[in-house]
Amino acid sequence: MRKFFHMDELGTTYRREMIGGLTTFLSMAYILVVNPLTLSLQSIPDLPDTMRMDHGAVFTATALAAAIGSIIMGLLAKYPIGLAPGMGLNAFFAYTVILTYGIPWQTALTGVLFSGIIFIFLTMTGLRETIINSIPLELKYAVGAGIGLFITFVGFQNAGIIVNDDAVLVGLGDLSSGPTLLTIFGLIITVIMMTKGVNGGIFYGMLITAVVGMIFGLVDLPAKIVSAAPSVAPTFGVALENIFQTPGDIFTLQMLVIVLTFLFVDFFDTAGTLVAVATQAGLMKDNKLPRAGKALLADSCATVAGALLGTSTTTSYIESSAGVAAGARTGLAAVVTGVLFLLSLFFFPLLSVITSHVTAPAIIIVGVLMVSALGRIDWTKFEIAVPAFLTIIAMPLSYSIATGIAMGFIFYPITMLVKGRGKEIHPIMYFLFVVFVLYFVFLK
Repeated sequence: MRKFFHMDELGTTYRREMIGGLTTFLSMAYILVVNPLTLSLQSIPDLPDTMRMDHGAVFTATALAAAIGSIIMGLLAKYPIGLAPGMGLNAFFAYTVILTYGIPWQTALTGVLFSGIIFIFLTMTGLRETIINSIPLELKYAVGAGIGLFITFVGFQNAGIIVNDDAVLVGLGDLSSGPTLLTIFGLIITVIMMTKGVNGGIFYGMLITAVVGMIFGLVDLPAKIVSAAPSVAPTFGVALENIFQTPGDIFTLQMLVIVLTFLFVDFFDTAGTLVAVATQAGLMKDNKLPRAGKALLADSCATVAGALLGTSTTTSYIESSAGVAAGARTGLAAVVTGVLFLLSLFFFPLLSVITSHVTAPAIIIVGVLMVSALGRIDWTKFEIAVPAFLTIIAMPLSYSIATGIAMGFIFYPITMLVKGRGKEIHPIMYFLFVVFVLYFVFLK
C-alpha cells in the first residue's frame, strides 16, 4: 500500500493520512445534512409532495455518491481530495430547475446524468483543455462569486432572516423568532470557529447549534442514534428511466441550458479545487498537475454515479485543503474519507432531526468562502467588469445561477468587440452567446 500511494516518496505516514482523511470528512460532513434538506425543498412548506425528492433517499444517495467519488479519486488519481454533491449546484437543482422552472426532479436528475456523461467524454478526448481555455478567467471567478451570493441568499431565506416583502420584494424577517435566533447563534458560533481556524468548524457549528436547539425545544430530539440506512429506491435509477418515459421533456433548449450549467460549474469548480489542493500539498510539478485527466475522470464518474443514485452534481471539495493542512498527501486520505461517508449511512436518525435553521449558517459560510473569488477579477477594465458584475448580481436577484451565467456570457462578446479585443474571444464563446440569447428569447 505504501508503494501504491507513493507514501515514502511524499514523506507521509499511515497516521497522517488517516488524520487527514478524517479531517476532510469532518469539514465536508455538513453536506450529509444540507443536501437532503435542499433537494427535498424542506424550507418551502406548501409545495406538493410530487415536487419534493424523498429526504431519506437523498441522504443515502449523498453518502454513497461521496463515498464512491472519494474512493475513486483516491485509488485512480491518488489525490487527497474528497468528493460529494456540490453546494451551489444543489441549490440550482432545487430552487432554479425545480422551483422556478417547474421541471420535475426526475428530469433534473437526467440533466445531471447527461452533464456527467459529457464530462467523461470531454475528459477522455482531451477537449476539456480547449473548453477551459475558451472561457475567460474573469468569468470563471464571477460564476464562483455569484453562486456564493446566491446560496448565501438561500441561507438567509431558510433562516427567516430575509423574507418576502410585497413593497420592496425582500425585507428583514422577525429576528425575535426562536428558530431565527437559533440560526443567528449558529452563525456566530461557526464564524468564531472558522476565524480561529478550527478544522471542521462548519460541521461542529451545526452540531453545537443543533444541541442548543434541542435544549430550548427548537429542534426535535432523535428517536435513536443508529439505524439501517434509508432506502434509496425512490430515487435510484430514475435519471435513466426518465429518458425513456418522458423524452419530450428532456430534448429541449431549456434542458440544454440546464445541462450546460451543471457541466460548466462542475467543470471549473473541479479544476480550481484540484489546482488549489495540489498546490497546497506540494504535488504540482513544473506548474502542471500530474494525473489531471484521472482526477477529472474520477469527478465525472462520481457525478454519473450520484445522478443514478439520486442526487445533484458530485464534485471535488475545497474543504479537502483542511485534510492537507492536517498532513494528507496521498489518495489514501481520500479513501479514508470515502469509508467514513459509508459509515455515516447508519447515523441517519441522528442527522435527520437537524432543521433548515440549523444548516443555514453552514450555507451562509460556504457562500462567504465562494465570494472570495471577487478579489481576482480586474475591475479596472470596464469590458471585463460589466459581464463579470452582471454574472454575479443576476444570480441572487433572478434566483437563478443559469440566468447569471447567461447574462455574463452574452455581454462578454459585446463589450470585448466594442473595445477592439475581438481577437481574444474564442469561437466557443460565440456559440455560447447564441445559446444563451436563444435561452432568453424562448424561455424567459
